[in-house]
Amino acid sequence: MENTMRLNNSVFTVGSGYQETAKVEPGSRAALLKDYVSRLSHGESLASVRKDFVAHFQSVDAAEIAKAEQDLIRGGTPVRDVQKLCDIHSALFHGATQEERIANAEKAVQASAVKKEREIAMGQLSRIQGHPVSLFSAENNVITGRLHEIRAGAASGAGEESLQEKLQGLRALLLAHYAKKGDLLYPLLKTKYDISGPADVMWGVDDEIRDELKDLAEAGTTLPQYMDRLEKLLTRAGEMVYKERNILLPICAQFFAEEDWMRMYYELPAYDDAVSGEHPVWNAAEEKRGELKNNRTDRTNAVSGGESPIPLGSGHMTASQAEAVLNTIPMELSFIDDKDINCYFNAGKKLFRRPDTAIGREVYSCHPPRFAAMARQIIDDLRSGAKDSVDVWMYKGGEPVLVRYMAVRSKNGGFVGTLECVQKMGFAEDHFEGSAAGKANRKA
Repeated sequence: MENTMRLNNSVFTVGSGYQETAKVEPGSRAALLKDYVSRLSHGESLASVRKDFVAHFQSVDAAEIAKAEQDLIRGGTPVRDVQKLCDIHSALFHGATQEERIANAEKAVQASAVKKEREIAMGQLSRIQGHPVSLFSAENNVITGRLHEIRAGAASGAGEESLQEKLQGLRALLLAHYAKKGDLLYPLLKTKYDISGPADVMWGVDDEIRDELKDLAEAGTTLPQYMDRLEKLLTRAGEMVYKERNILLPICAQFFAEEDWMRMYYELPAYDDAVSGEHPVWNAAEEKRGELKNNRTDRTNAVSGGESPIPLGSGHMTASQAEAVLNTIPMELSFIDDKDINCYFNAGKKLFRRPDTAIGREVYSCHPPRFAAMARQIIDDLRSGAKDSVDVWMYKGGEPVLVRYMAVRSKNGGFVGTLECVQKMGFAEDHFEGSAAGKANRKA
C-alpha cells in the first residue's frame, strides 16, 4: 500500500521513489536532504532538523536515504557533512525503546519491493554456514548483546572496573567487525559496483564510533560528561547494527556475485572471529578454492611489456616485476633449494661476493672448510624442523651485519629450501645512538 504527500507541487509516492507533477527542484528529496545538511552545518539543533526530517521522510525506504547520500557526495557535498545524516537517520526509527524503533523501521520499509528482494537474498545467504553474511550477522547479534549488557550495567550503577572491562570487550569486538567491513565490504561496493554512499558515509561513522569508544575505554568515568557520552555511543553503535542489517548487507546481497563472497571468505581467517574464535567452513567455497585462488583474471590488468602475470599469493607480478622487487629489497638474498644447491642470488653490490658461476653448485662448495661444517649444521636444523631461522651477527668492514638463515616451507610444511638474508645494520645503530629513547633503551 502506497501513501502520497505533496510538497511544493511535487507528489511523492512513499516507499517507491517519487513522481513529480511539476519540475520544482526545491521539492525533491535530494533538495530536502541538502537543506538538512546545510542547516546542521550552520549550527541548527539536531532536534529541530529531526522534526522536519520525520515529517517528510518517516515512511521512506531507508535504502533511498543511502542513495540520496551518495548523490550528495557525487554532487560535491563534503563527506563529513553527509555523515551528519547518519545521526538524523535515527529519526526513521524513533520510539520510546530500541525495540519500538526497530519495529517502526521494519514497518516503514515493507512497501519497498526492492527492499524485500534484498532482505530475501540476505536471509538466504545468512543461513549458509561459513558464508560471510552469516558471519557478519552473527557478529551483529553479539554486538547487540554487548550493548544491552553495558547499558544495563551503567543503569544499575555497576562499578567502574566492571564497566570498563565490558567497554574494552566491546572495543575489541567492534575493532574486529569494523575492520572486516572496511577491508572487505566498503571498497568492493565502491570500486566494482559504483555504490559509494554506504562506503563513504558508514565508514566515516565507524571511525567516529571507534575513536569515541577508545576515549571512553581508556579514560574511564573521570572523563567529563562520561555517562552522557557513553549513552550516545551505545545508541550510535546500535543504529549502525541496524543500518548494516537493513541497508549495507542487503545491498551487498543484491549486488555481490558468489565469487565475490568466496574471495571474501578466503580472506576472513586473517581477521579475528568475534563469535566463536574460529571460522566455520563454507563447503561450496572450499570446493572452488583452488580454481579461484589461481584464477585472478578480475584483478589482472593488461600484461606488462608482453609478459603474462604470475599468480603469487593474493596477487600477481610478471617475472620482470618480481625480479625488480627482489633487487630492490635492501638485503643480499640467496636461495638454496632442498638439495642444498644454489639457485638464486639477487643483483647488486654485495658484502659476500657470489659469482654467477656458483649457481647450480652445492652451497657448501662456496664456503671455506672451516665454515662449511657450520653451514651444513644450520641447514640440517632448518630441514629437520629443529629451527625455523638462525641468526649470525658479525662486524664486517667496521659495520654490524646480520646474516639470517630461514627455512622456506610449502603450505603443507614441507622443506623447500633455505633463504639467506644479509643486511647491514649500521643504519639502526646510528638511529638509536642518535635518539634519547634509543640510548635509554640500550641502558635498560
